[in-house]
Amino acid sequence: MEFKGKVAIVTGGNSGIGRATAMAFAREGASVMVSARREQEGQEVIDQISKEGGKAQFIKTDVAERDQIKAMVESTLETYGRLDFAFNNAGVEGTPFVSTAHYDEATWDQVISINLTSVFLCMKYQIPHILESGDGAIVNMSSMAGLVGGPNGIAYFASKHGVVGMTKAAAYEYATQGIRINAVCPAVVRTPMVDKYLKANSEIESQVIAAHPMGRLGTVDEVAEAVMWLCSKRSSYTTGQALPIDGGRLII
Repeated sequence: MEFKGKVAIVTGGNSGIGRATAMAFAREGASVMVSARREQEGQEVIDQISKEGGKAQFIKTDVAERDQIKAMVESTLETYGRLDFAFNNAGVEGTPFVSTAHYDEATWDQVISINLTSVFLCMKYQIPHILESGDGAIVNMSSMAGLVGGPNGIAYFASKHGVVGMTKAAAYEYATQGIRINAVCPAVVRTPMVDKYLKANSEIESQVIAAHPMGRLGTVDEVAEAVMWLCSKRSSYTTGQALPIDGGRLII
């Protein structure tokens, strides 16, 4: 119960890695503000946390809308009176398997808005209140695609590299002020979205798995545990890092 009495925001907390992380925060004693666009799924997370004895509230938020990001933070303060941690996780893939010259400009704008600009705005509105609480942490969702290049998905690669850069810049600014800011960079993790894709393209599942030296895909709980560590006192000397959670993928 390391986070007892603390408050955390999780964006994109209605499914996958966000859901697992929201539930992990609650199990560790934090009060959690779960933020997402899909209200029904978000409420299911709240119900599950409540059944396990945790505290959580849901706020419907489209992180592409800056006013809604600001309202999310303000609602957290109104509900819980403080803010200690944030996992800025909400994101979209965009249009995969499309080369740069054929990439749709509207999709580029959408991916950059949700994956990159929203993380900046989240930090902008979260940091002043975490400073007030003292000794907090922010974890931003990047990706293995934020550490390496690759074909046919330029907006996703650009946005996730940008998250790493913003994380390092903000971490430097606040390194002596009681906020540690890091990013997690998962490889392929079994989320509902990934499972749906692999089910529709079963012929490539073995290839995807073989690309990971550990011979399997990651789990949402493994990423959630990394977020917990980065927010905990156990990582008190760690800031500005982009942590791969990749089953050895970057070894290759």
